[in-house]
Amino acid sequence: MAEMKPISFKTRDSLFVNGYLTLPKGRAKKNLPVIVMPHGGPDSRNSWGYNSEVQFLANRGYAVFQVNFRGSKGYGKKFWTAGFKEWGGKMQDDITDGVGWLISENIANPSRIAIYGSSFGGFSALHGLITQPDLYRCGASHSGFTNLFTYLKDIPPYFRPYQQMFYETVGNPEKDADYFREVSPVFHTDKINVPVLIAQGAKDPRVNMNETNQFVKELKKRNVPVTYILKEDEGHFFRNIDNRLEFYKELELFLDKNLSRK
Repeated sequence: MAEMKPISFKTRDSLFVNGYLTLPKGRAKKNLPVIVMPHGGPDSRNSWGYNSEVQFLANRGYAVFQVNFRGSKGYGKKFWTAGFKEWGGKMQDDITDGVGWLISENIANPSRIAIYGSSFGGFSALHGLITQPDLYRCGASHSGFTNLFTYLKDIPPYFRPYQQMFYETVGNPEKDADYFREVSPVFHTDKINVPVLIAQGAKDPRVNMNETNQFVKELKKRNVPVTYILKEDEGHFFRNIDNRLEFYKELELFLDKNLSRK
């Protein structure tokens, strides 16, 4: 197993942020290809311990960087509420600042950095490609949100008791329409210019398949290299073992192709 170590850094607005860095075995802590892996939720957190995705990526020679950006739980109420209505805002800035810290410490090779996540992490990966076009060589999104309007409009019945809380933490699609449009990746496909891998389940109750299809179509129209994995029998996360194996095989090939030395 690759060793997972706690790290910390200060953001541009002097917030103390924690996270974890897993280094590939047998490699010096210098000039490494890095996979930035935002967690889902977004009000969950990364914790120290075994993570199959992290170990999979480290085994392939990548350093894996996990940031517990503001809005993550486990660091007190003030830190959690600091992430309210900051999707694509200060939450993303924390991730960007963390990558900047890796580069300044000479841990990351600045020309070999990718971003990959699932659910909110997928949204963050796409948003990172949009707002930081020169930082990431490529990005991958598994069931990532592309449209915050739809995300709140299509809340499943079992989440409706929490709808008011979503309005507090994410935003209100009517009152915060300008903010939703500004940070929703579906409205900014013209700003993505690096290869993208997208995985989507057709039965996903949280991410609208038709919007993901349109998102991919717009990227292809601009000749952006896209690897699209659509599974008709899957929901928000792939459960079928064959589909999971296919996804990780494609992810490995995608990262190897786009993060190879040039």
